[in-house]
Amino acid sequence: MKKVLIITYYWPPAGGPGVQRWLKFVTYLRDFDIEPILYVPENPNYPIVDQALLKGMPEGIKIYKQPIFEPYGLASFLSSKKTKRISSGIIQTKNQSFLEKLLLWVRGNLFIPDARKYWVKPSVTYLAKVIENEKIGTIITTGPPHSVHLIGLHLKQDLAISWISDFRDPWTSIGYHKKLKLTKSSKQKHKKLEALVLNSADKILVTSETTKKEFQAITQQPITVITNGYDSDYEGTAILDLQFTISHIGSLLTGRNPQNLWKVLAALIQENKAFKEAVRLNLIGVVSDDVLHTIYTYGLEPYVVLKPYVSHDEALELQRKSQVLLLAEIDSPETIGIIPGKLFEYMAAKRPILAIGPDNWEVASIIKATNSGKTFNYSEEGELKKLVVHWFQAFKNKQLTVQSKNIEMYSRYSLTKKLATEL
Repeated sequence: MKKVLIITYYWPPAGGPGVQRWLKFVTYLRDFDIEPILYVPENPNYPIVDQALLKGMPEGIKIYKQPIFEPYGLASFLSSKKTKRISSGIIQTKNQSFLEKLLLWVRGNLFIPDARKYWVKPSVTYLAKVIENEKIGTIITTGPPHSVHLIGLHLKQDLAISWISDFRDPWTSIGYHKKLKLTKSSKQKHKKLEALVLNSADKILVTSETTKKEFQAITQQPITVITNGYDSDYEGTAILDLQFTISHIGSLLTGRNPQNLWKVLAALIQENKAFKEAVRLNLIGVVSDDVLHTIYTYGLEPYVVLKPYVSHDEALELQRKSQVLLLAEIDSPETIGIIPGKLFEYMAAKRPILAIGPDNWEVASIIKATNSGKTFNYSEEGELKKLVVHWFQAFKNKQLTVQSKNIEMYSRYSLTKKLATEL
């Protein structure tokens, strides 16, 4: 059985789709005659924790750990809440305090590529011995944080080992990068490191065709798209909500703010008494203050149900109970290749997906191909309103369903099979 070393910062009990991606790959790789070995930090600073994911870890997997020094731990003495939000990618754009501006500048310019950079050097020294003792022929690094790729870079240079770099998100083109108050020199350093990683790895994995195209302009190394996906092991029961629930499950970061939808909902509440009595906007997870302010400006506060981060099991149940599942992405050309991991679980839940994002969003083609919902841009209102009315009428008649198709290709098992061919 071939051994593969997977180097990742996020691992249970960390929560979030990035954790689930590699947790499931590790779970199924043995079915393809590949033995995964993990390397993770011993004392990580996770912004989101989901203890329930621990029960999904496969038995007998060997996990190596080393301590990590994280400046976020020191910064939290100044402001624990602000530091945690910045470390999880939630960057407020309005009314930033001096401390927030300072933390962003420090994060962007002193910690390149990110604040986990201090794990690189000790990890390279430690893993050289692990690779030799375990007789490992291939390593995989998965980021963000993209500093993890620097571990792979140095191991590749020192040991001439086969290296695959997995990009769950883009590097320099991701939306929040512009908010880090980068100097010209810092931007150049990020670009240089990105190019060095992309041209040094033997193979590159990405989660979207858009990112693949972007990276092809930087490197000639082979790039394979392996999206995120869904698992089919949900065994709970889920009875549909009695109210017309429109649910967003996951973080609503600054910029994921579809004002056309809030406007449509506000108008229908004014025009339709039955809609007013039935509609609920469920926001499950961290919601940016900017987004909440906009929603409340449209008078929707009485219809909003806020719930903090929930376990993955509970998230799956909520997806299956909801009448409509909301997916939103920042309205920017830089986000057309962002495919949220929740999309695939939404499809598996088999509830209508209402997606709102930028023009040419890659998600739109997936939703259309699978017949799992409808996608709109940020300027569409008329057709969006017609769809909400249509779905509400179907809800009243207890006929709100979705006839999705071809979603099996996005199962975690099918995606792991594809990954195995790259190893």
